[in-house]
Amino acid sequence: MHDQGTFAAQALRLVTTRFPDALGAMLGGSVAQGRATETSDLDVAVLLPDSDLSRREVVRHEGRLAELFLNTVADIPEFFEWDRARRRGTVLFIYDQGLPLLDPRGDLSRVREQARAVLAAGPPPLTAAEWDRGRYGLTCFLDDLVDTPPADRYEQLSLADFTLREAAHLLTAYHGAWTGIGKWLPRRLMSADPVRGKALLEGHLALAEHADPAPLATAVEGVLDLLGGPLREGYVHRWRT
Repeated sequence: MHDQGTFAAQALRLVTTRFPDALGAMLGGSVAQGRATETSDLDVAVLLPDSDLSRREVVRHEGRLAELFLNTVADIPEFFEWDRARRRGTVLFIYDQGLPLLDPRGDLSRVREQARAVLAAGPPPLTAAEWDRGRYGLTCFLDDLVDTPPADRYEQLSLADFTLREAAHLLTAYHGAWTGIGKWLPRRLMSADPVRGKALLEGHLALAEHADPAPLATAVEGVLDLLGGPLREGYVHRWRT
């Protein structure tokens, strides 16, 4: 782990150099959580005046990659709603939990309050059709996972990844919690449901290390039980409603 202050100073230099008119900036990601490594990139949310354009950029600054989430003040409400609809709240969490870098007029503080209100409301609930589609998809992955012989390691590992992701999506939705991708998937999963989340992750690990699908299958069955059980025959997906 590395000093947050060093990363914050580097991020501030990036903002003041590239965006001299910035109304605010936050440093998020692993750095804000104290998990940064020597090669960690910088996740920076920058608040821009309305004369600028909202966008996302990846740059290299002082030898380090930086992912920039650039939004004008006027675009913030619409962007936050888009971020909420994805159920991941990536930029919302940066504004909520990040390290403030710059706030000359108080705009950043106001935007942080907006982000916290959206996060407190939680992600949107799944519709009935989305629940059925998720249950059916997870059931299919589970059936294929159990049926795939350990000798077919490529297929087994691929199925395990899709099974974990779909189970995490449904389990976090069940709890009305935020989900994540990549390294944020296990973090959000454990936060939403420490017991069932750990069972899913331990099952995935057992398959990866020992080619044993049983622990993951058992964990997935536990998730499906919460949602009404596996869904196979009787599932209907309508193209138009």
